[in-house]
Amino acid sequence: MNNPASALTAIEPLRASDYPASRSDISKVPEQAVYQTVYSADYYTETDYLPTADSMLQNTADAAPVLPEQLPQAADGQINWLHFVGINDGDLLKAALSPYHIHELVLEDILSRKQRPKIEDYDSYLFIAARVYQYIDSKLQADQVYLIVGSNFVLTFQQRPLGLFSKIRAHMRDPRYAVRSQDAAFLAYRIIDRLIDDYFLTLDQYNNRVELIDKILFADTGTNSDLLGRIHRLKRDGVRLRRTLQPLRDVLSQLVRGEFTTFHGKSHVYLRDTYDHTMQLLESLDASRDMVVSMMDIHLSFQSNRLNQQMRRLTAITILFMPLTVITGIYGMNFDRMPELHWALGYPMAVGIMVVFAAGLYAIFKWKKWM
Repeated sequence: MNNPASALTAIEPLRASDYPASRSDISKVPEQAVYQTVYSADYYTETDYLPTADSMLQNTADAAPVLPEQLPQAADGQINWLHFVGINDGDLLKAALSPYHIHELVLEDILSRKQRPKIEDYDSYLFIAARVYQYIDSKLQADQVYLIVGSNFVLTFQQRPLGLFSKIRAHMRDPRYAVRSQDAAFLAYRIIDRLIDDYFLTLDQYNNRVELIDKILFADTGTNSDLLGRIHRLKRDGVRLRRTLQPLRDVLSQLVRGEFTTFHGKSHVYLRDTYDHTMQLLESLDASRDMVVSMMDIHLSFQSNRLNQQMRRLTAITILFMPLTVITGIYGMNFDRMPELHWALGYPMAVGIMVVFAAGLYAIFKWKKWM
């Protein structure tokens, strides 16, 4: 992963081009699958357990992958990575994971779609729950990702295809990256690092939306009735992102402090870099959230000011016609002796007085910028 970029202000959003991490295409990926990778410094093999060809051709969303009675195990000195996608059958998961003696509480969490980021130590392995976000059709959608790390195995779980880890697998195929010579903890670091990278893309999209609404806000002429709703959605998205990033930072903090023996070694050094990236994400998110809160206050102030201007115009128009009303009221009284009623110039005089009063008041209001 690249070195952390410098901290950014809210008006200078994170650039996805600075990070390696756009997701891979999942348009032709089955909804359910199990991907196995077994490797060591001098050995590498991968096996994909997919649904049957007929069910894939029929595009059946609930088509389960065809698995052997027992998934192959890694030999001594090898590491086994099993990646489960869309497997929601508890019995199937329990059978596939039986050689690893996974606790029933962990299986329960894996089948759950809503788990806050956390880390739990089960002696022989670590269980890590994480969450990633992606904007789909302008809505922020969350996806759970789970990780189990043992001494010679790594197990990952997703509720649906996300296109997150294909690049890691490609690096494992290429001996130039030397991933295969590392231990299981290093693979777990690469997976965690990939999840953090994905947040840079999501936060960049979030910041772009904040910038767009900010421009619309100051160019708004009152015709955009949904502006307050859009600002509120941004505020809500910011809260959701922070509720995930903050506990994820705590998980990484525990790993960096060396509380778990699984990550003692080379991976521990790299995790510090990942922790720094998480702090950068939180700082950028907080700056953007502050902008969103300010935009809501500014929008409400604009609305109040616009209402005040309308009321001022209505008041000015009312005052403008008050002298005219007084004059017409005077000459509408039924007195017998009103000299102007029988004067030949009485009507032009009354109209002239009205015009003079109206023009004078209008000039004063324009000078005061009340109209």
